[in-house]
Amino acid sequence: MEGAPVIVQPPGPDGGRRVTIRGEYVGIAYHLLDVVEFLRRAGLPEASTTVDDPELIEWRGIGPKAWTATG
Repeated sequence: MEGAPVIVQPPGPDGGRRVTIRGEYVGIAYHLLDVVEFLRRAGLPEASTTVDDPELIEWRGIGPKAWTATG
């Protein structure tokens, strides 16, 4: 089994989180809605319930509710 197609890195110093989809860098998310937009652009499910699906998104370091470098 492969890992989740979407990887969201821990927040950087500015609170932004690097996002990759299927191994390709797609941008920096500063809010959960940014992640949802990246999912939409990639043709992946975008409903808010999917952000907690570990088979779709791997949240590294901290989960989807943290958007600052300190959590």
